[in-house]
Amino acid sequence: MLNLVGESSKMRIVFMGTPQFALPSLKALIEYGEVVGVVTQPDRPKGRRRKIEAPPVKVTAESSQLPIYQPTDLHHPEFMDWLRDLKPEVIIVVAYGEILPPEILQLPRWGCLNVHASLLPKYRGAAPIEWAIIKGEEKTGITIILMNEKMDEGDIILQESVEIGPDDTAGVLGERLTPLAPKLLTETLEMIKQGKAVYMPQNDREATDAPPLKKRDGLIDWGTSGQDIHNLVKGLNPRPGAYTYLKGKRETTLKVWETELVSHLTFPVQNSQPGKILEVVKDRGMVVATGDGTILVKEVQGEGGKRMSIGDYLRGHRLEVGSVLGREVKP
Repeated sequence: MLNLVGESSKMRIVFMGTPQFALPSLKALIEYGEVVGVVTQPDRPKGRRRKIEAPPVKVTAESSQLPIYQPTDLHHPEFMDWLRDLKPEVIIVVAYGEILPPEILQLPRWGCLNVHASLLPKYRGAAPIEWAIIKGEEKTGITIILMNEKMDEGDIILQESVEIGPDDTAGVLGERLTPLAPKLLTETLEMIKQGKAVYMPQNDREATDAPPLKKRDGLIDWGTSGQDIHNLVKGLNPRPGAYTYLKGKRETTLKVWETELVSHLTFPVQNSQPGKILEVVKDRGMVVATGDGTILVKEVQGEGGKRMSIGDYLRGHRLEVGSVLGREVKP
């Protein structure tokens, strides 16, 4: 079989990525080809102390002594000159966080490939893992696409699915998806080198969106089903977190990090106001009324506090059976 890039040569690869999720792909590509440059987001303040930190991809690239560029503007002539000088044959994009302009998409011989953490065309956008869980999907996966000028709408080259467990959080699911990305990437590059890659257009009629998460997306509506609330809590763990409101001398927020569906337990929920605390189950959590029954809240975090079990939280905070979580809906 004729190797289209030469049997003895390695693909000249530019890698674009930012978070922890991208690291296994970068490491696999360093072993697979010739990574001639890395593009990542600028260093930014993190945490409560707003300390300036480098993104994980930059740290890994520095340890491998790779050329790094952190552009604030992908159109800037200086950055484009740097990129052209690298003469990439392919650009690999894994959770970079920006839409690439046409001049970058058209630059490499084999185009720009994107690793997306969903079964495209489902969940196009910045938060596919989180939204797949929030919406109650039973499976998701990794898709490799040839990028075009529209977000996550390029032709599909390779795709593999994984099951979403009933109690998978976004963090747990992300960890399971992470090693799948480099596997599919290297398989895709081999297919391209051998001329075996097939580019399948996406069916836009099946597309769904996964927009960036905003704080208001995490507000728990206790009037919805217990399953919907459970999915929301899982999908927003470890970030940004689902939350509710506590009434008192002043209104405060309470983040909810872990819940459990408790349909097998029986409580007097008839006519119970959604959000009402019905019972505290020792060493397990507090039972809260929902739109269709109850849910067990097991782990929370008060304002300025740490994540803790309901048992530990109640030892230092007053939260009585009969009180109602959330805000009153004014007519």
